[in-house]
Amino acid sequence: MIKKILIANRGEIALRVIRACHELGISTVAVYSTADEFSLHVRFANEAVCIGPPQSQASYLNIPQIISAAAVTNSDAIHPGYGFLAENAEFAQICSDNNFIFIGPDAEIIRAMGEKATAKTTMATAGVPVIPGSDGVVADVQTAGTAADEIGYPVMLKATAGGGGKGMRIVRSEEELEKAFAMASAEAEKAFNNGALYLEKYIDNSRHIEFQIFGDQHGNIIHFGERECSIQRRHQKLIEESPSPAIDDDLRERMGEMAVRGAKSINYVGAGTVEFLFDDATRKFYFMEMNTRIQVEHPVTEMVIGKDLLKMQIKVAAGEKIPAHLASIKPRGHALECRINAEDPANNFAPSPGRVKSFHVPGGNGVRVDTHVYSGYEIPRYYDSLIAKLIVHGDDRLTAINRMQRALEETIIEGPHTTIPFHRAIMKDHRFREGAIHTNFIESFEYSPGETS
Repeated sequence: MIKKILIANRGEIALRVIRACHELGISTVAVYSTADEFSLHVRFANEAVCIGPPQSQASYLNIPQIISAAAVTNSDAIHPGYGFLAENAEFAQICSDNNFIFIGPDAEIIRAMGEKATAKTTMATAGVPVIPGSDGVVADVQTAGTAADEIGYPVMLKATAGGGGKGMRIVRSEEELEKAFAMASAEAEKAFNNGALYLEKYIDNSRHIEFQIFGDQHGNIIHFGERECSIQRRHQKLIEESPSPAIDDDLRERMGEMAVRGAKSINYVGAGTVEFLFDDATRKFYFMEMNTRIQVEHPVTEMVIGKDLLKMQIKVAAGEKIPAHLASIKPRGHALECRINAEDPANNFAPSPGRVKSFHVPGGNGVRVDTHVYSGYEIPRYYDSLIAKLIVHGDDRLTAINRMQRALEETIIEGPHTTIPFHRAIMKDHRFREGAIHTNFIESFEYSPGETS
């Protein structure tokens, strides 16, 4: 069994991993930048090592410093969390080469699924339905134009090394293609040091539905149902829920079977998600991508299945089998998650770092808050703006929505602007309450800034 884990991350996910480790009796090592000296993950880990200055490249993306910290603390394993190095194949390989267990899939799998065009080809070969698109990377705008003409507009340009909504552009006509191609490629080059793009058919009024899968080192792969992630802004998820209001039992079985089939085709090990685009009009679904890590929204699934996915992730990495009975587990009730960011929704969601003057979390039945923030905490300007995840569970979707609405009203964060007022407005929207949501929901959502938080 693993005795000590270094968490190569920060914020709420680092704290989440620490909690799972301590419940398993595993010692933890936190790494931190000088900007995070007073963060809770540093306080609650058994040991902590400063790995550099605030800038990510010099700290949380500094592979030699992280490996050195693992070595000097005699760690057995490294957990990458999400973001930063979580889907970095080079990092996974270096961990393995230095005899540290990387809590995630092998470097080869990360590399194959991280290259989006390759992932799509792999899934198509396995018999998983994929979105019509280019045959791999489009070398230039002329090649993209030829592919778009064959597929038919609108199309979506996507960074092959992408993630987090970077390097993506919707193109609705030939006239828009050249400018969109240049912008998407430049954005991808800046974000991933890889400007290569591929092209897919863009489906209006589609839903983003992902399946939580798990594989072990003994060939067992299962899924824990779906999460609806259609409420997005600039391709960044804002609200997630499970189960999806659009998916019935028959469709869930078919989509889950395809998610497992795709994972089996690459001998997947660990926690991951297979993400689908769902066409409401035709009821057809298409593979989009696979995330080879734990997701920000994993608590949604934990709430409906009653299992700790981080503990499972660690046990699988230690060589344990997935218990057979989990293959038949059924979701219970309905769960929602709101990502609370330090952003000003009244000012085009501008980042709002700074000191938290007052912080009060909601309580009551079926309410969970994952956060690293406390009164007096200084939100750094160097990292992602996520400061808390508010998760609720109810017997049904309407109960969960009403509970989320109540919990948002009880949440007090004074100092920085947050997205809480925006979430409150969505909870009251009749289309959201009816489940009539798509990936373009936010673009058509009329938000009138009122109370701030």
